[in-house]
Amino acid sequence: MELHELLRSLRVWAPEVTALSPFDPEAAPDEPLPLFTAWFADAVAAGQTEPHTMSLATSDEAGRPDVRTVMLHGADADGWSFATHVTSRKGRQLSARPYAALGFYWPVLGRQVRVRGPVTAAPSTQSQADLHARSTGALAAALTGRQSEVLGSLAELERVSAESWAHAQREPAAPVPTWTLYRLRPEEVEFFQGEERRRHVRLNYRRAEPGWVRELLWP
Repeated sequence: MELHELLRSLRVWAPEVTALSPFDPEAAPDEPLPLFTAWFADAVAAGQTEPHTMSLATSDEAGRPDVRTVMLHGADADGWSFATHVTSRKGRQLSARPYAALGFYWPVLGRQVRVRGPVTAAPSTQSQADLHARSTGALAAALTGRQSEVLGSLAELERVSAESWAHAQREPAAPVPTWTLYRLRPEEVEFFQGEERRRHVRLNYRRAEPGWVRELLWP
């Protein structure tokens, strides 16, 4: 089957896998974080696969966009957090242009959440605590390092990874100086609820110190 035919054969939000719930923006809280927390819990309860993954969009020094899927490490009054090596491609881009966007998509509920704002790096102590609170595999991957560098062969990766796993198991508190916890402080947070007749509800929160402005957007 050709790509065009395959695309036309697919359906969005098939009722056997997606439950579209009504969303009343008038009942939404004054700030975006409580609503995000509630929607995230709904996604988990609905069985959404890997609801904590998100798209992270950054831009390089020339302003060219880049995007990849990463894991959410937390969301609180300080912002939405994720982590990577400061020497990685996204780490270098954030150093050059410390502004990013996040995108969550939970198809089992027909929901999206978009977050945009400036990004800051957490202190080293917090970054290391974040790393060591994760699994042995996460530490081994961080110890392997070299993220985004050119790899000579899969055999080289297997060798260095095996050494890193042994290091992580031998020293579970091993420091990784380049590992950095980043926090995105939201300036805008948009909540999108799909509707079967395409009358999608979009509620946008826009920061206006000391609070937030809420506004509906056309679908």
